[in-house]
Amino acid sequence: MSGYRLGVDIGGTFTDIVLLSADGALYNKKILSTPDDYSRAIEDGVRALLDATGIRAGDIHEVAHGTTVATNAIIERKGVRVALITTEGFRDILEIARFRAPRLYDVSFRKPEALVERRLRFTVPERITAAGEVDLPLDEDAVARVAERCAASDVSAVAVCFINAYVDGQHEEAAAAILRDKLPGIPVTVSSELVPQIQEYERTSTAVVNAYIRPVIERYAERLETRLAEIGITAPVNIMQSNGGVLPAKIAARKPIFVIESGPAAGVVGAQRLGAKLGIDDCIVFDMGGTTAKATIIADGTFAMAPETEVGGDAALGHRMTQGGGYIVQAPTIDIAEVGAGGGSIAWIDSGGGIQVGPRSAGADPGPVCYGQGGQDATVTDANLLLGYLNPSALVGGELSLDRGGAERTIAALGEAIGQTTTDTAYGIHLIANARMMRALSSVSSERGLDPAHFPLMAFGGNGGVHVCNLAEALGATTVLVPPAAGLFSALGLLFADTEHQCIRAYYQPFDALDLDACNATFLALRDEADHLVAADGYAPDARRLACSAELKYVGQNTALALPVPDLPLTSDRLAALAESFAVAHEATFGYRSDQEQVQFVSLKAVGQGLSDTPRLPDRITLSLDALPTASTRSAYYGPDHGWLDTPVLPRTALGGDPQAGPLIVEEYDCTTVVRPGWQASLDSWNNIVVERMHQDSELQK
Repeated sequence: MSGYRLGVDIGGTFTDIVLLSADGALYNKKILSTPDDYSRAIEDGVRALLDATGIRAGDIHEVAHGTTVATNAIIERKGVRVALITTEGFRDILEIARFRAPRLYDVSFRKPEALVERRLRFTVPERITAAGEVDLPLDEDAVARVAERCAASDVSAVAVCFINAYVDGQHEEAAAAILRDKLPGIPVTVSSELVPQIQEYERTSTAVVNAYIRPVIERYAERLETRLAEIGITAPVNIMQSNGGVLPAKIAARKPIFVIESGPAAGVVGAQRLGAKLGIDDCIVFDMGGTTAKATIIADGTFAMAPETEVGGDAALGHRMTQGGGYIVQAPTIDIAEVGAGGGSIAWIDSGGGIQVGPRSAGADPGPVCYGQGGQDATVTDANLLLGYLNPSALVGGELSLDRGGAERTIAALGEAIGQTTTDTAYGIHLIANARMMRALSSVSSERGLDPAHFPLMAFGGNGGVHVCNLAEALGATTVLVPPAAGLFSALGLLFADTEHQCIRAYYQPFDALDLDACNATFLALRDEADHLVAADGYAPDARRLACSAELKYVGQNTALALPVPDLPLTSDRLAALAESFAVAHEATFGYRSDQEQVQFVSLKAVGQGLSDTPRLPDRITLSLDALPTASTRSAYYGPDHGWLDTPVLPRTALGGDPQAGPLIVEEYDCTTVVRPGWQASLDSWNNIVVERMHQDSELQK
């Protein structure tokens, strides 16, 4: 198919927009985000990009979107007023939650307040047993009375979650029908439709989070589609899911829990697809934006998935043992470690007189001091500017003028307070940000028994290339890859993903008592459902791909692992092979296997993908806007071992196949790559910057 595909990724500081043609020509635009209405920056940016390129809006046949709107609505507590209806006796399950805290010995830690205030948590008589039998019929009159109280309380959404509804959702469905009749226009989230999985608190939390943000996302999706239509773009909008597939915007708006990690997932998908194209099956993905830094590991060509995520707490390290600070959401999510260290992260002095960086960010408004928009706090970007890493006058092709003097005054004042020079203070901020980011990189590599020195780093995000050589030295890695349009790579990664629908059923059955016929029938029903959903998106039978998987655990165990089920129907031999695959995965994840414990299913899943007739990844990406800048030189600081060095500043196009020794700075419209002394850079056939360690001199480890 000819024409263009549009990718749009909203970040905490910038909104990134890319247009990609079938032959790999890439046009891009970076614009400050507009937190009051994120769709406004998208409209402004798309219009500006179309004007600059002369591309017609009607030539855009696909739109893919990564958004932080869902996450921000939770973090900023800007969701709607929600009512929860649950089984009599379970009113306080949201506050009981889990007995887990992210910081074990922090006596000041408090769980986040429930998203539903207690007066809006209603209970009704009903009970279904764990075996799916009706123990107490639903009191429909009680549901009707609750609906009246919801109307009187002016709620904007309702969540329904009954005990054991994951086994049989008939009571939830009956209650939802009454609520929709009595509360027209009020969206009702039903847990057994959304996530029919065991664990009452987790399912309740997931349903409540979905209800809390659903009207926000529905309004946003409608507003975005309206703005794009006004431009002349009528192509359907797909939104990136947390699991790496895209979903039609209207479906995503009804089930926003599946798009909470939308933006970070897009970058990982882009890295995984690019790695496959280049024959790189193993790498560490490093994404540093304006607000956070994220890390993921890709091993054997695949990224790890987590069965749930936690939102609304502090930026997480992506480790399953550091939970408890936010709201649990039972949605499959790419396993991403995240820390509050980005270009906009604020430097501050702690009670001990030392500098700390993040997790608070200056964001897009007011932004770093050097943006000249009223920011008063020193940030990582201000420090990098003073160190000579960034263009001293402007960013994003000259569109964002920089106030270097303001940044210098702010950091000088910070240094004066702790008795350091301005240069030492700026470099200290840079190194402390690196130390925070190392926590994320270590959590996905060495903490999981993997030697990071054996993995190349793929770095992107507006600030990834500035910090990556320092981080690679600390990890012992010898190769870094900076892809084309690295500052907008998550937006580009959106265009590499496939349309994807996931269908799931609770199936709490041990292997030794498994009814194979019933299990196979459930798998078949799930596959048919997934196939139907993909067909509804317009994909022909030969353009659909179906895959099945299951969550498994040892009987009596809490945590489940997801494994593919490649061969159906299941037979006794295939079931035994699946049990062995689980034991191997369990040992790799938790360090042990038990051949005496019985394995059981927790849930069965089917995933349907729509395969586009347009190649998702071109043979080569060509940056089609004018490169920036022309070759020049400026002084940059590389720490006390090297001091200030005159450093060549080049556009990406000036790098050839022959390596050029650092120090040098590759400066582009959307990002900057700093090649430190002891490293060398070249350009490969796909226009990636390949940065390699020249030698292992111990001096470079300092």
